[in-house]
Amino acid sequence: MSGDSDCTRTSPSVGSPSDNEFLPDRPRYVCSLSPDLIAKAREELQEKPEWRLRDVQALRDMVCKDYPTLGTCLDDAFLLRFLRARKFDYDRALQLLVNYHSCRRSWPEVFNNLKPSAIKAVLASGFVTVLPHLDTEGRHIVCIRPDRWTPSNYPITENIRAIYLTLEKLIQSEETQVNGIVILADYKGVSLSKASHFGPFVAKKVIGILQDGFPIRIKAVNIINEPRIFKGIFAIIKPFLKEKIANRFFLHGSDLNSLHENLPQRILPEEYGGTSGKLDIAAWNELLLASEEDFLHDFSQLVLPGDSSPSEALVSGDAEEKQSEESLRGMKPQLYYCY
Repeated sequence: MSGDSDCTRTSPSVGSPSDNEFLPDRPRYVCSLSPDLIAKAREELQEKPEWRLRDVQALRDMVCKDYPTLGTCLDDAFLLRFLRARKFDYDRALQLLVNYHSCRRSWPEVFNNLKPSAIKAVLASGFVTVLPHLDTEGRHIVCIRPDRWTPSNYPITENIRAIYLTLEKLIQSEETQVNGIVILADYKGVSLSKASHFGPFVAKKVIGILQDGFPIRIKAVNIINEPRIFKGIFAIIKPFLKEKIANRFFLHGSDLNSLHENLPQRILPEEYGGTSGKLDIAAWNELLLASEEDFLHDFSQLVLPGDSSPSEALVSGDAEEKQSEESLRGMKPQLYYCY
């Protein structure tokens, strides 16, 4: 995700030879997809290899025309993430890109000082990790375990930072851009006091990022060991979910056989009835922490939180925060009832 955001310049991948002399830092895109994934991208995402760079240039031109001060990276590979996430619909890809920046600017508690070394405590706790094996569709499994979080140690926003950096690392892969990801969330041991930290204001922010503010395809969310309190949590989340995403939630309870219908045992750790050994968080933590310099370079290309944001910000102002707080007061009785 390197390169500058000067909208007066065009990409060297589609420009004249002289462009390369003026933009030495903007890399030329080289596709790393296998023939099978190229075919899958064509069928599912309407991605045509022969038109790919033309489509990227079209999105770049729209950014420069409509949002010249957006402060975004304009590299081919970076913009391609947004086109793939919205099936090469230019308008929807542009809105996703604007939302991506709006989300980052609207929540400084999450996005200031965003780097792996700043979330070492979360990584060490095992709150979030990525399983070492892909599923049958070639998708990474992001494993989230809220019971590993001790609220007195750090705020919930640190967990969200860790999840966000995990997704940023995963989406660097073109395979993930095409195949998407699967989430496995283990709610074992989640108490009412812990659930109360995830109110409508936080829920709306997180759902807004995952649904409309980040270029990743979430293909399934598998929930296991959910206590009765989860009914209250889901009651908070569901109003913010699009129907397509809501239909991708699978609640398995403690039934591991049900989980195995969605995720094969061979890719799961022993803790979830799998055959791939004990759950190991060390490998992913090491990979993410080793990416520190890459993140620092990539994020330096973007406008920092606190700077002026586009008027089309996905999350805006005190009015919505007040509305969310009012919603929380109305939903708290549901949490207590379910608990």
